[in-house]
Amino acid sequence: MDIMKTKDFHYHLPKELIAQFPTQARTDSRLLVVDRNKGLSDKQFIDIEQYLNPGDLLVMNNTRVIPARLFGRKSTGGQVEVLIERVLNEHDVLAQVRASKSPKQGSIILFDKGIQAMVINRENSFFNLSFESNDSVFSILNDIGHMPLPPYIERGDQPADLERYQTVYAEQPGAVAAPTAGLHFDQDLLTKLKNKGVDIAYLTLHVGAGTFQPVRVDLIEEHVMHHEWIDVADDLVEKIKQTKLAGHRVIAVGTTTVRSLETAVLSGNLKPFTGDTNIFITPGFEFKVIDALITNFHLPESTLLMLVSALAGHSTMMQAYMHAVEHRYRFFSYGDAMLIY
Repeated sequence: MDIMKTKDFHYHLPKELIAQFPTQARTDSRLLVVDRNKGLSDKQFIDIEQYLNPGDLLVMNNTRVIPARLFGRKSTGGQVEVLIERVLNEHDVLAQVRASKSPKQGSIILFDKGIQAMVINRENSFFNLSFESNDSVFSILNDIGHMPLPPYIERGDQPADLERYQTVYAEQPGAVAAPTAGLHFDQDLLTKLKNKGVDIAYLTLHVGAGTFQPVRVDLIEEHVMHHEWIDVADDLVEKIKQTKLAGHRVIAVGTTTVRSLETAVLSGNLKPFTGDTNIFITPGFEFKVIDALITNFHLPESTLLMLVSALAGHSTMMQAYMHAVEHRYRFFSYGDAMLIY
C-alpha cells in the first residue's frame, strides 16, 4: 500500500452541519448505510433493526461520562479551566489546565463550595492535581463539575446534556467524552433487538480528551496515539468466540469498541485484556474480530476517520463522507450515524 498522508483524509465540512444539539429523540437521527458491495443507502437510525440478524452480537462500550470540566481560579485570582483526563484514585487526577499562565508546582486551584486542588507536577501537556477533600473525586465532580462537551459544540453545557451526552447503558464512570455511536440507542430499540434474537454485550473504554487531538504530522505512520484504559472481560471473549463458531457476526457500536476488541486480539488469539491501549488503526489493518461497525461521522484528518477508512476502504469512505455532506447529514457527537459492513 502507498504511504498515506494526513491530507488524504481531508474533506470539506460546512460549519452548519456540525450538530450543536441532539435530536429530540435518540432514534430520530439518520443512518447512512455503507455496503462495500451495494453502495450507499439513506435510512433512519430506527431502521438499524433491519440490518441486524438473530444470532448477531452487538458489542457496546458501557463507559460513563463524568462531569469532567471544572471552572476555578488561582489563589492569585486568575481564572482557570480544568478538564480531567483520567481519575487516578480517590483524590488524584490527570488533567488539562487552561490559564493565562500555567500553574506552578505546589500552587492551589480554588473551586466552588470551598473545594481546592494542589498542583503536584506536570507530565507533558497534563498536570497531576490532588483534591484536598474528604469526598472522592467522583463526588466532587458530580457536585460542581460540568459535562465536557467537545470543542466543536460551541455552547456551554446545559442540564439536558447530563442525560443526552450519555448512553442509556452507561455504567462505568471514567470517560471525558461520550462513545457517541451509542447515543442513538434507547431502551425500546435495545428491547426490540433482544426480542429479535440479537445478543448484546459490553466492554469498557474510558474515552480521553486525546480523542479530539488533531494529527499534526504529514505522514500518518508518524502519528503517536494517545493512551486509553480498556477492559475486555473473559465472558465477552467467550461470547465472541461462540458467535463466530455459530457463523454469526460481531458488530461493534463505536470506534472505541473496535479499538478495544482489536487490542484484545493483538497477540494473535482473542483473550481478556485490561489496561491501556494506544492501537492506531489505519488502511491496511487486518480486522480479526469485528464484521461491521455502527459509528458517527468523524472530524477531517482524524485518527477515527482513518480507522473507518481501514474498514470500508479509503475511497469508499471518502465518497460516503462527500455523500453525507451533499445530503446534509448532521456531523460529530450529536450528529447522525453510519453503518459500515
